[in-house]
Amino acid sequence: MFIVFTMKLVTSFRCCRILQSFQRRSILGFHLQRLYSSQQQFRVCVVGSGPAGFYTAQSLVKNNKNITVDILEKLPVPFGLVRYGVAPDHPEVKNVINQFTALAQGGRCQFFGNIDIGNDVTVSELLDMYSAVVLSYGAASDKKLNIPGENLKGVYSARNFVGWYNGLPQDMELNPNLDTETAMVIGQGNVALDVARILLTPIEILKKTDISYHAQEALSRSKVKRVYLVGRRGPLQVSFTIKELREMVKLPGTRPLLQTADFKGLDKVIPGLPRGKKRLIELLYKTANEEPRNADRIETTNREWGLKFLRSPLEIIADKSGGCVAGVRFAINHIQEKGGQEIALPSGEEEFIKCGIVLKSIGYKSVQLDPIIPFDTAQGVIKNDKGRVDKVRGLYCSGWVKRGPVGVILSSLNDSIETAKTIITDIEDGTLSEKTSETSLLDLLTSRGVKTVTFEDWLNIDREERLRGQSRDKPREKISDINEMLDVAFKDKKDT
Repeated sequence: MFIVFTMKLVTSFRCCRILQSFQRRSILGFHLQRLYSSQQQFRVCVVGSGPAGFYTAQSLVKNNKNITVDILEKLPVPFGLVRYGVAPDHPEVKNVINQFTALAQGGRCQFFGNIDIGNDVTVSELLDMYSAVVLSYGAASDKKLNIPGENLKGVYSARNFVGWYNGLPQDMELNPNLDTETAMVIGQGNVALDVARILLTPIEILKKTDISYHAQEALSRSKVKRVYLVGRRGPLQVSFTIKELREMVKLPGTRPLLQTADFKGLDKVIPGLPRGKKRLIELLYKTANEEPRNADRIETTNREWGLKFLRSPLEIIADKSGGCVAGVRFAINHIQEKGGQEIALPSGEEEFIKCGIVLKSIGYKSVQLDPIIPFDTAQGVIKNDKGRVDKVRGLYCSGWVKRGPVGVILSSLNDSIETAKTIITDIEDGTLSEKTSETSLLDLLTSRGVKTVTFEDWLNIDREERLRGQSRDKPREKISDINEMLDVAFKDKKDT
């Protein structure tokens, strides 16, 4: 028995030595792999120059000194949602452009505009040239109401309306019908409040912002005096934030129309709400109960906005001519708890509300940019795990196309950091490798007749817009025609 015990002990000792040796080799191999990867240069391509694209690039160059990034953009100008999605009366939100500019001029991140991915160059071609490709192109489509009358003249998506007043080239010809006293906004989020606020803000205030001149001129002639924002559920389910609500409540020359009955009993619910929601509902409750008694406010205002709850649109009704909006027919809902959630169900009652313009603000949707991208068409997002696109090595995503069109600009920061960490992990464990290609991206695009806009070219556009703004006593006057953008961008090259 002693001999058997001794043999087992020796065998166990040998197994431990073998295991320790294996572990040492594995750890050494891991560190050697990291050392090897640190000596390589990894080129990453980011598709989309909005907040998600720039934040992803920033996190990559900050956390790995061997990474360089090229940011590609369909338009000749950078900054995406910051330039074309932020309301013109919110200039402080656009200060992040300074941070993105510093990154683009820092030496390890380059911007190239006027590149249409899928047409000028494919995602597969980019994957051949870069160690990693990150798709950050946002949400370029809208969710549909799917009701009769949705295609009538006078019905617009809030996304297109925002693009119109912000000078987005593709929305220049929107020409919304403002020859009506009542506007209807379907939705109760921040974009819905932005749209309502722009419709009601005195033109003397708007003309001091960077709102596009064509929109400024149209709004100066607007007859809109009343805006309703309609939601299918109740006050507790609104998705706008307190900052935007406070702006609406204090909007000069405008008063809120909130029905006290809609907020009955909420004073008992408020104490138990999370802090952010609590402050929001407190303001709604206070406004609904105090505003009807504010005689001075009523006498000094000629515009108004209201929230209508528990309404789902059934049909957009045409006028007698059959081509324009006359109003919206709504189903009146009631709230019922189901599976721990409160859902809106039709009560059987209906209501017709007269209006001459309808703005749909029920959500954006991303599109499949290239057939190689695994896409969830129902959700409107790329199939991914922490930013790593399913089944396509070297392909990643960040921003709305990754998680859906929710959150504000800063929401993209943490999301982009997560994607950048995933890419750096894949570099360090050897999943990604250095890419060397005989044909560079710019050489390929030049051979196809594509004129790429560098960040220095963009600065020509930036300077020209600021100069045009000075003549109108505003921060800038955006150039909304792409051909004009290109002419201004390349003016120095033409002179030489």
